[in-house]
Amino acid sequence: MSSDENKIIERLILEGAMEVAGVDAENGELLYSFTPKIQQVMPELYHDHMNSVNAEILSLWERGYVDIDLLSKDPIVTLALKSFDETEISKLNKRDKWSIEELKRLSGKHPNS
Repeated sequence: MSSDENKIIERLILEGAMEVAGVDAENGELLYSFTPKIQQVMPELYHDHMNSVNAEILSLWERGYVDIDLLSKDPIVTLALKSFDETEISKLNKRDKWSIEELKRLSGKHPNS
């Protein structure tokens, strides 16, 4: 990570817009997550992040890992059975696996919750 990226992360943490979410088990690096305050502190970053999250969710939906009621005014994402099949999960890349695990954590369906 560059010095500029470290400064941005430090600023976001100090302003309450980002927090440490955990440690990557593979490389020991810190993992971060945004807090709702990111919307006020850096709205452009928030919008970029939301676009990325939405693209990831749609990709998982297209491959059958999540269900979405696209006709709903506020679509709700739910985990499909495929998200709990270890054989299917093993086919995913690291980012997709992390996304599924995060959805499980947020839904309360994670084995460690």
